[in-house]
Amino acid sequence: MKPFILSAICIVSVIQFSCKTNQPTLVKITDQGVNIAYTDNGTGDTTLLFVHGWCINKSYWTNQVNYFSKKYRVVTVDLPGFGQSGKNRKVWTPEAYGRDIDSAMAQLDLKNVILIGHSMAGDIVLQAAVNAPDRVIGLVGVDNFKNLGHVQTIHDKADYAQAIDSLRHHFKRLAFEYVNQALFYKTTADSIKKRVLDDVAKADTVIAAACLEETDFNETKQLVAAEKKLYLINSDYTPTDTTGFKTYNIPYQVFYIHATGHFPMIEKPKEFNLLLGQIIAKI
Repeated sequence: MKPFILSAICIVSVIQFSCKTNQPTLVKITDQGVNIAYTDNGTGDTTLLFVHGWCINKSYWTNQVNYFSKKYRVVTVDLPGFGQSGKNRKVWTPEAYGRDIDSAMAQLDLKNVILIGHSMAGDIVLQAAVNAPDRVIGLVGVDNFKNLGHVQTIHDKADYAQAIDSLRHHFKRLAFEYVNQALFYKTTADSIKKRVLDDVAKADTVIAAACLEETDFNETKQLVAAEKKLYLINSDYTPTDTTGFKTYNIPYQVFYIHATGHFPMIEKPKEFNLLLGQIIAKI
């Protein structure tokens, strides 16, 4: 065999071996029989665990994975009912989802975890932090906790229940109206709008509606129980009312991103990553 051919074979073998040995082996994660799809990248003493919001999936954190996995262990999950995770259960409350995140942390044996939750996942990571105080060192919300402590009237609750019932029967039309009117900013790129709306259209409508049902989850009570400062990266397209934090003496800090809609991690990823880096340093 010619020397250069032998050398080429050796080089290819080394590359293949390196790729195999550096590729993490993913263990199966489940919570009470429900499979939880996830990614696991990077190494470090601190783990960043990203949890997506309503009707989307773990791919919305790809830019953050690429940026932060150079220094930290970075895990993303698909919440059950969305993405590639299982759907074989009936309960879709913050408590149930919080248990999913606890299961992921336990089965991956994650330590020094900073939980980052977008949209409805704010309550989910909060519940997970309350459940696993020895694992979680920090809480970050992304465009959520904008009206902490607001008390709904009986009429508010009735109107909301009616809206959810309508959503069950006319999901795509009402969900599209809501997303287009409330979650996009005037400068949100058409490509991002299409991505979000495509994912909403593919969502399991029963689960998606159930996620939005009114529950007795008490954000204020759980924030007090968590005993951790809450950091927020919020778009200023809608105001963040901080009165509740002050009223209940809950430590917090808000970092604002201007001119984005509800998805700052994909609308302005560079600015988002810089702000999240500042928060990680503070934690």
